Amino acid sequence: MKFTCSVKKNRQFRQLYQDGKSFANRQLVLYVMPNGEFEPEPKPKERINRLGIVCSKKAVGKAHMRNRQRRLIRESYRLLESKIKPGYDLIFIARAGMAGMGCNQVMDCMKHILKKAAMLA
Repeated sequence: MKFTCSVKKNRQFRQLYQDGKSFANRQLVLYVMPNGEFEPEPKPKERINRLGIVCSKKAVGKAHMRNRQRRLIRESYRLLESKIKPGYDLIFIARAGMAGMGCNQVMDCMKHILKKAAMLA
């Protein structure tokens, strides 16, 4: 992903849950908050997004199912990345309704939730 880093620290997740806006549909929950982050050298003024993906054992299932859901969410995000507004922290949370979905269905759900959040440029 060209213009995206990862949200990795627990502190970042907690801050986004507390201060960010949430949007949901049956398959995904999205938390969004402006981040003020810029890409490091060579293009220092280009705004970047930070992406976090959460798949719980309770909602999605065993490890291989959670890993598949993460891969589908990451791939759908990668395909939509050029259309998403830069400069935000995004956390996608998989719900139980995502089980058994294919890549195109996940992308449609992601487009729907990003439109709700007015994140598509």
